[in-house]
Amino acid sequence: MRRMILALATAAVLTATTSAWAGQGPNSWPNGAKAAVVLTYDDALESQLNHAVPVLDAAGFKGTFFLSGVKQADVPRWRAAAAEGHELGNHTIFHPCPAATFATDPRYTSEAYTPAGLLKEIAQQNVLLTALDGRPAHGFATPCGVTQAGGQDYLEPLRAANLVTYVRGVVTTPADLRAKVATLDPMHIPSRGFPDGVTGAQLIAFAQEAEAGGGMAVFLFHGVGGDYLQVSDAAHRELVDWLKANRQDVWVTTLQGALDWAHAHP
Repeated sequence: MRRMILALATAAVLTATTSAWAGQGPNSWPNGAKAAVVLTYDDALESQLNHAVPVLDAAGFKGTFFLSGVKQADVPRWRAAAAEGHELGNHTIFHPCPAATFATDPRYTSEAYTPAGLLKEIAQQNVLLTALDGRPAHGFATPCGVTQAGGQDYLEPLRAANLVTYVRGVVTTPADLRAKVATLDPMHIPSRGFPDGVTGAQLIAFAQEAEAGGGMAVFLFHGVGGDYLQVSDAAHRELVDWLKANRQDVWVTTLQGALDWAHAHP
């Protein structure tokens, strides 16, 4: 299952304590905020529509949802989420991952693709996204954090093709949380995923690391109170409540919104 890859990427970082960097932060965030927080959600899961979107809307926050395998029955709700200001991103159509990760149709493993084939799929998914949100350009998140198709890197061809505005990965280092966001390579935007059972306190600690470092914390969620690789509804709500209570110090926005602001205010 996909939990194998995310477990490897996040096991070490979850045990780290909150950093306490001192001094002026490297970024200039809106209204004097100390950090930016971006909440991203992968795979177009029903639990995100049932739990994440309503909680974000109630708090006045907007999230970034990377869609793949969109169900026809959910199209009206994704269109409504986009109309409310949530960002819809590209996560391919068939979510190709390594064959060893989980059982799937052999045609849709990352080994079965070529970079050219994967780029064609990304371009086609952009058509769906534009049909949902009316936007001409979209960001992208790597399925399973994998950057190869058929054993070849596809990020550089993706950069050259100008099909997406950025690529979100699946790993964040302490240095990323104090980095000047305008200088980040748009093909390698860091994020952090969390295993089943993560607590609200652990989620909040990640936001506090960015607050201390003056950078940007990008959360990577899958299921919210359901589906797989899930964060509980209670833990997710605890994080959102903390962000709401600390909105003067932590700016919550979409990933495209954070990147656009950083580049406009270097």
